[in-house]
Amino acid sequence: MTPGIVRTLAGYLLAALMPLALAACDRTAQPVEPEMTANPDEWPSWGRNGLETHYSPLDEIDTGNVTDLALSWHYDLEPGYTPSTPLMAESKVFITTGHSHIRAFDAETGRELWEYDGGTRERATSSLQMTWGNKGIGYSDGHVFLVTTDGYVISLDAKSGKEAWKTYDFPDDAPRNANGAPRVFGGKVIVGFGGADISPSRGFVTAYDAKTGKRAWRFYTVPGDEVTPAGRKAEAVMRKTWPGGWKNPDGTRRGGGGTAWNAFSYDPELNYIYLGVGNGFPYAQHLRSPEGGDNLFLASIVAVDADTGEYKWHYQVCPAEQWDCTATTDMTLATLKIDGRDRKVLMQAPKNGFFYVLDRKTGEFISAEKIAKVTWAERIDAKTGRPVENPGIRYQGKPGLFELWPGPTGAHSWMPQAYSPQTGLVYIPVLEQGALIGEGQEGGGEIAAGMGVTLIPEVELPDGRKSFLKAWNPVTQTEAWRVELPGTWPGGVMATAGGLVFQGQIDGRFVARDARTGKELWSFKTESPIVGAPISYRVNGRQYVTVITGSGGQGAGMQTLGSQAFRTDYRLPRRVLTFAIGGTDTVQPVAMPERVPPEDPQFQPDPERIGAGAMLFGTRSCVVCHGWNAIGGGAAPDLRFSPIITDAATFKAVVKEGALKMNGMPPFPNFTDEELETLRFYLRARARAVPEEQKAHLDKSGTVQKNTAASRPVPGSRLPRTG
Repeated sequence: MTPGIVRTLAGYLLAALMPLALAACDRTAQPVEPEMTANPDEWPSWGRNGLETHYSPLDEIDTGNVTDLALSWHYDLEPGYTPSTPLMAESKVFITTGHSHIRAFDAETGRELWEYDGGTRERATSSLQMTWGNKGIGYSDGHVFLVTTDGYVISLDAKSGKEAWKTYDFPDDAPRNANGAPRVFGGKVIVGFGGADISPSRGFVTAYDAKTGKRAWRFYTVPGDEVTPAGRKAEAVMRKTWPGGWKNPDGTRRGGGGTAWNAFSYDPELNYIYLGVGNGFPYAQHLRSPEGGDNLFLASIVAVDADTGEYKWHYQVCPAEQWDCTATTDMTLATLKIDGRDRKVLMQAPKNGFFYVLDRKTGEFISAEKIAKVTWAERIDAKTGRPVENPGIRYQGKPGLFELWPGPTGAHSWMPQAYSPQTGLVYIPVLEQGALIGEGQEGGGEIAAGMGVTLIPEVELPDGRKSFLKAWNPVTQTEAWRVELPGTWPGGVMATAGGLVFQGQIDGRFVARDARTGKELWSFKTESPIVGAPISYRVNGRQYVTVITGSGGQGAGMQTLGSQAFRTDYRLPRRVLTFAIGGTDTVQPVAMPERVPPEDPQFQPDPERIGAGAMLFGTRSCVVCHGWNAIGGGAAPDLRFSPIITDAATFKAVVKEGALKMNGMPPFPNFTDEELETLRFYLRARARAVPEEQKAHLDKSGTVQKNTAASRPVPGSRLPRTG
């Protein structure tokens, strides 16, 4: 394909989707919180316990002997969604993959003990319920808890995998899905959901009794007609900040959102549960709330009573949110010595590019500083705790598009940060990526219909498409060290009392670093990218580290262009990998065949039809799983290399009729046959462009990086060398 055709493709996609100086490390350890909820030998919750520190107090594996870390056992998984964090309790490792598929393993040997299929793929009635799989599960008192992506909350007996109880969380047919990990705090299962990018549905969080499944309380995050006992006080606070209300003249919802789909923390001494709340819908505030207002509790941290769900306090990171700003990233609880006294704090690096420290009893603002490039705000005012917005950052009535940093995936996304009381540092997987944004254009132009904004999240900007692991001092609000990572989608982080920080990478390496300096001490070639966070546990006096491999979790097809130099195949081997000092297991390298686009000699480019197909790909949700520019990111097959796109009948059977629904591909029955062929035409054009585009993405050695699953181990790897 000629360079002109490639440029035309890029232009059509654009049109279709348009409408340091390092601070010294503070080596003084911070006060240590009581363990409170977790046996140090176990990892029973997403962040290990309610503090959400992703920190293990185990120290058998340390900076002095980590080079002896080796594979102890592994388990091969089926292709599908795996960017999840495992759990460990009762000497068992529990994992979730795909759409609510749960397995239990012997924590020492890796022997599978039982498995359970949540049944989402049989039941799902919308593509939203199948776009992403589960990121995690919960455990408490002999039971494993999951929330299926289509809204069922389920308790399983941890010994047998049998259902103890099952209930349905969604109250109506509004577009919703659930993919965050449930938490079990104070005897209650805490559940949220997502979907605010495509619907004004009203966000809420539900607490269920862990023993019976009976609903304990429901807390709504934006105002509405129904007011629950838990929400009376909150409703009075929220309604003042939606001065024009949230309804259209016909009584339907005009504005809403506020889904809390990922982040929850717990302080049992205060008996507070903290909710991390997401963005509004539509994104454009003048459409969502024409008379203005802060629109609480969008983009907020909210503290509620653990027993009743009653509102205690809130802090909003983006008042009058209109940039897909969310507070749905991990909220880490710790005790810090600030100005000479111990402060019990909540720490969060939300998507907006600032790192916040708040008093977790009162919600009082303590401090905030930038951890990445930020253009929407100059600073956070120290007296009010409110952002000082830069002029012109609000796009209402502003012609054209302008740069917004961070973009909609944020400077920090859902991938967990970790905090070590030993070093006093927070370890944050940071994205450096801007976007183009502007007022929505009539007739389309949005990534998802109805957002009310033109948003191009992966445009190539100077100093963009980068990612880092940053060690941040929350007391001084300064960076201690940073490491630039490959690609643009950094994995979740774990810290340990052995002075180590563990993180997986998009280039297929699992790495251990010195927690004080960031120096790489050990790595293992995993054959596949890693996005989910690792855990550590101890059985019979021996410490283990477990991680699940596999790419995905980007959402909205973002962060695929910046990682395309690395192979992130949907079918790269996905595994549970468990390491220990002196492990003796091995995994044979996988020789993945070179990816070659299907032969399609009859294809003749038609720029107008290619542009129409790009529009369909961008606005009909295809981009969500299959990637920006149809460049796959590992969550689903890369369609440029699929033979299905060359056969009209097969393409129709898969896309429109749901022939591969049980493989995770939902049907899209609303496509007309003509639209379907136009979409297929666009994908054939993208396949034709592959050879030329590969030339533009060379690795540092000057050759196209065709396969990260190469048959050569890296230093520290325990894979057997091959000739």
